[in-house]
Amino acid sequence: MSESNVPEQKPFIADEENLPEFTWFPILMGALLGIVFGASSIYLVLKVGLTVSASIPVAVLSITLFRAISSVTGIRKTTILENNIVQTTGSAGESLAFAVGLIMPTLLLLGFDIDVVRVMTVSVFGGLLGILLMIPLRQAFIVKQHGILTFPEGKACAEVLLAGEKGGATASMVFAGFGLGFAYQFLMQALKLWKEGVSFALYSLDAAGKTIGLKGASVSIELSPSLLGVGYIIGPRIASIMVAGGVLAYLVLSPMIVFFGEGLEAPLAPGTILIRDMNESAVRSSYILYIGAGAVATGGIISMLKALPTIFNAIATSFRDLTSKNGNIKGNKRTDRDIPLPIVLVGSILLVLALMAVPQLGLGFGYTGIAGAAMIVVFGFLFVTVSSRLTGEIGSSSNPISGMTVATLLLTCLMLLALEGLGVATINKEIKLTALTIAGVVCVAASNGGSTAQALKVGHIVGATPRAQQLSILIGALTSAFVVGLVLIAMNEANSTYSKKAVEPNASVVVDVKGLPQDHVRSGPYAKSDSTNYYVLNIGRTERDAPLPAGRYLIDEAGKPIYLVDPGINGVLTEDDDGKSVKASKFDAPKTVLMQLIIDGILDRRLPWGLVLIGALIALTLELSCVPSLPFAVGVYLPLSSSTPIFIGGMIRLAVDKFRKNKTSGDDDSSPAVLLSSGYIAGGAIAAVLISFMNFKSEWIEAINLEKFGTTIDSISFVPFGILCVVLLLVGAVRKKTEAVNGGEL
Repeated sequence: MSESNVPEQKPFIADEENLPEFTWFPILMGALLGIVFGASSIYLVLKVGLTVSASIPVAVLSITLFRAISSVTGIRKTTILENNIVQTTGSAGESLAFAVGLIMPTLLLLGFDIDVVRVMTVSVFGGLLGILLMIPLRQAFIVKQHGILTFPEGKACAEVLLAGEKGGATASMVFAGFGLGFAYQFLMQALKLWKEGVSFALYSLDAAGKTIGLKGASVSIELSPSLLGVGYIIGPRIASIMVAGGVLAYLVLSPMIVFFGEGLEAPLAPGTILIRDMNESAVRSSYILYIGAGAVATGGIISMLKALPTIFNAIATSFRDLTSKNGNIKGNKRTDRDIPLPIVLVGSILLVLALMAVPQLGLGFGYTGIAGAAMIVVFGFLFVTVSSRLTGEIGSSSNPISGMTVATLLLTCLMLLALEGLGVATINKEIKLTALTIAGVVCVAASNGGSTAQALKVGHIVGATPRAQQLSILIGALTSAFVVGLVLIAMNEANSTYSKKAVEPNASVVVDVKGLPQDHVRSGPYAKSDSTNYYVLNIGRTERDAPLPAGRYLIDEAGKPIYLVDPGINGVLTEDDDGKSVKASKFDAPKTVLMQLIIDGILDRRLPWGLVLIGALIALTLELSCVPSLPFAVGVYLPLSSSTPIFIGGMIRLAVDKFRKNKTSGDDDSSPAVLLSSGYIAGGAIAAVLISFMNFKSEWIEAINLEKFGTTIDSISFVPFGILCVVLLLVGAVRKKTEAVNGGEL
C-alpha cells in the first residue's frame, strides 16, 4: 500500500471537539503508574535483560481507577483523552528503565561508581532528547504512513481506551495478578517460607569417587512470578528459543568444558583456577559468559543488518519530510498541533551542551567532548528514527534497542581509536567513560523515542492533541528518570556484599589513598558494627598494573584493603563472610557485561576472542537455520534458572492457544491472561524492589525471617509456584479474549 492510497484517519474524537485532556490529575496518575512500572522494569532488565510494554496495563488501570474514584467521590468521569494522557505519561517509565538498566551498570565493570549524578544525567537528558528528536518525525511515521506502519501494540492500547469509553476494560485481572505476585514474592523472598529456586545436578559420585552422569551439567529454576508472566506475554516461540540457549550453555557447553579440561594441569585462560576444581558457576563466569556475550553482540548486529532497508528508508523519509513545506504542520487543527520545531531544536542543543558540561560524564568541551557531542546528535537522531519506525512495524516490546546500543558502542569506540591515531585523544579509563556516556544517552533516547511514537499513534487513533501528549511524556520521562535512577542505585547498594575474607589473599597490599573518595559500609551485617569512613578504590575488569584484582574496595588510612564490596549487579560472590548464600539476591544484568566487553575489547585490544568468536558463530549458525539468534543468545548468557520460568509461561500460553484453537499464539494484548501476567510482573518485581530496600536495615529482614518454619524440601517449593501457573492457565483458557474489549468484567 503506497502513501497516496492510504485512507485518511478519522479519529474517535473529532478535531473540532474540545474535551478535557491535559489536566493535572491524569498527569499525576500517569507519573505514579510510570514510576511503578519503571521500578518493576528495572528489576526485570537486571534479572533477564528484557522488559514488556507497560502501555496497555497502564491504560487499563487508568480507566478502572478513575471510574472507581468517580463512583466514590461523585466527580465527573475522565474523558478518553485524559485516559490517553495517563498511558502516554506512564509509558515513559518502562522504556526508560530498560535503557538505564541495560547500560548504566556497566560503570561498575569499568571501575566507576554508579553515582547519582551519572545515572540521573544520562537518564533525564537521554530521555528528554529521545522525545524531542521524535517530534519532527510524527507527520512522517504516524500521519502520512497510517495503515502502512501498523503500530500493533499502539493499536491494541487504543482499542482498550475505546472499550473503556464504551464501558469495558476493567482492571480486576491486573489487580489480582499484582496482589498474587506481590504476596507470593514477599512470602518467598522476605519470610523465606519456601525456596526461591531449585537446582538439580545431573551427575553424582560413587563410592570410589567416579563420576556417574554428565559432570558439569545441572538443571535449575527460579520460582519467580515476574518471569512466569514475562514468558506468557512473549509467547511460546521466543520463550522456547531462550530456554534452548540455556540448554546449550548448561547441558552441552559446560559439560564439554569440564570433560575436555579436567585433565589440564594448569589454569586455562581466562580462568584462573584448574577446570577440575571449578563448579558450574565458575565455569559459567570463566568461559560461558564470553561465549554468550559474543552471541548477543552478533545477534544484535544481525538484527541491525536485517533492519538496514528500513533504516535507510526511515532516514530518507524523515529528511524529505523535514525539508518539505509540510514537514511540521502548524495549522489550526487541534490534532495537528505539535511542540514548535524551533523549541525542539533549541531544547535538543541545550541538552547536549548540558551533557558536555557535567564533569562526571567524561565529555567536556575539548576535542573528545565535541566529537562525543556530535556522535550523540548523529547517532541519537539516527536510532530514534530507526526505533520509531521499528515500533511501527513490530511493536515496542520487540524493538531491538540493545542491538542499536551495541552498534553505537562499536562505532563510538572505533571513532575514539581514530581520534587517538590523530593525537587528540588518549585511550585510558576516562575515555571508556566517554564511550559509555555516548552509548547510554543514545540508548535511552532510542528507547524513549520508540515509546513516544507508540503513544502518539494511540493519540492519532483516539483523536488526541499531539502537543498535549508530547508535554505529558516529557513530564513522565522526567519523573520516571529520577525514580528509576534511584531504584537502580539503591538495588545495587542494598544487595552488595561486604566481605573481609575476600581481601585476605591481598592483605599485604598497600594502596596510595591520596585523592580517593570516601564511603562507609552501607548494608549487610558489618553495617551495624562499622561506621568508619574508608577510602574507595574502584578497579575495572581489564585495568592493567592494578594493585588489586578487579572490584570495589574500602581502604583504611594505612592504605590496606579492608573490604571487597561485591556489587548487587554482576557480583561474583555466592556467600557472605558468615557462610550465608547471597546468590539469590544478585542480579546478572545479562547484557551489561556485553557492553563492558565491547568497550574494553576494542579500546584495550584485550579480549578472549576465541570464546567470543565461538558465540558469534553460534549466532550465525542459528540465523542460517532461520532461528532468531538474539533471544537464543540471551538464553546462553542468562542462568538457566532464569530462562526456565519464562519457558513455563510460554508453554502455558501455548496450551491456552491450543485449547481455544487459535491458529497462532496471537492472544490479544489486552486479554485477561495477558493482563494477569502484567500483574504478576509488576507485583513480583515491586515486592522484590521493596525487599531489596529492606536490606539497608538487616534487622528488619531478620525479624520477619521465618525460614525455620518454612520448607527446605525442593518438591514442596513447587506447590505455590504451581498454583500461580494453574491460575494463569485457567484465566487464559476459561475467559474469552473479547471480554477485555467488549465491556465484560475481567
